[in-house]
Amino acid sequence: MSAKKTALTVLSAGLLVPAMLVVPAHAAPTPPPDGKGQPAKAAAPPASMSTVGGALLGKPGVQVNPLAGAPALPTTLTGRSWIVADAETGEVLAANNAHWRLPPASTMKMLFADTVLPALPKDQVHKVTAQDMEGVGPGSSLVGVKEDLEYSVHDLWLGVFLRSGNDAVHVLAAMNGGIDKTVKDMQAHAEELQALDTHVVSPDGYDAPEQVSSAYDLTLIARSGLQKQDFREYCGTASAKFPGKQEPGKPREYFEIQNTNRLMTGASGLSPYKGIAGVKNGNTTMAGSTFTGVAQQGDKKLLVTVMNPSAGGLNSVYEETANLFDWGFAAIGKVKAVGELVPPKSADASPFGSPAQMHERRKPSAAGEEAGGGIGTALGVAGGALAVIAGGAYAVNRRWPRGPRGRRDGGRPA
Repeated sequence: MSAKKTALTVLSAGLLVPAMLVVPAHAAPTPPPDGKGQPAKAAAPPASMSTVGGALLGKPGVQVNPLAGAPALPTTLTGRSWIVADAETGEVLAANNAHWRLPPASTMKMLFADTVLPALPKDQVHKVTAQDMEGVGPGSSLVGVKEDLEYSVHDLWLGVFLRSGNDAVHVLAAMNGGIDKTVKDMQAHAEELQALDTHVVSPDGYDAPEQVSSAYDLTLIARSGLQKQDFREYCGTASAKFPGKQEPGKPREYFEIQNTNRLMTGASGLSPYKGIAGVKNGNTTMAGSTFTGVAQQGDKKLLVTVMNPSAGGLNSVYEETANLFDWGFAAIGKVKAVGELVPPKSADASPFGSPAQMHERRKPSAAGEEAGGGIGTALGVAGGALAVIAGGAYAVNRRWPRGPRGRRDGGRPA
């Protein structure tokens, strides 16, 4: 089993975060002609979109309800679709074309992980066959899985989260019963989460006709994944040792892999973002750059998704995400929510109350767990104190609203 390694860099604010980066490589087929999966340069959002999470989220353009003292949104945003949400209460603080159905690139791997992680024991070992690797698209990002060698499920998940390895995805999908079954499982899970903009064609996010998601759905999916300790650990890991070749009579060789999340690692001229703890990035021909991130500052936890900024450069999606994080942390309590991240269809929302009551429930108990269940966060950042951000120490505890805020009648407009 591979040994996990977390590299740490000290920020000026006194926060420790992981470091190092490798840029993923992707290629894509010709954009679909039917318009159901828009290519990267799609001209404009639909005039009418899904209203899951609230009517305002179904409208094109920027949606924000500032109150007195609210900061202005950044003026440099070019993402075709983006969303800023309170990770715990689920309130959407601001959004732009939240339900625009666009190619998701490797952010689709969040849904793959949220669906398949519970099905495979992490210590299970699998010998890779040629059949397992069939269908990995040309130009895919790879971690370096080789046929006829053995890998643990833990190894393969590190390859998925850190290197965005499509080879690792295909092997895990084979272990889950095959690509077709895995796609069906992912689609069913998306529907359970009410991620109704999402249509799954390939489990790795490789561009395919009709494969789409939305900023709203990707944020919903990330929030679900962050309930799982393994998901948090993998998406918050900066670097790890991955199994290499195996020669008879000799110890297995390992090589280092690094996380491709630049806001975590501070690669390519970016500074690590204070409080970042995941989640997943992606880049393909049709999707452009996509990114969903989660960060905490003090007792505030935010989720931000940005899809396909038109600004040039590979850093633009991270820069716009960082700007939205900055805005969101300053705006909490100073804007009226424009919508919400809805609970899964099967969730029991009855124990939870108003946003004010939810805020009170966020206070950690003496046992280190948050009221209402879930793993407590160990990220108390106060004054000049140092804190380590690692996936295993970070938790987002869902607060399902009830009453009118918890209605589940949203869907795609007819």
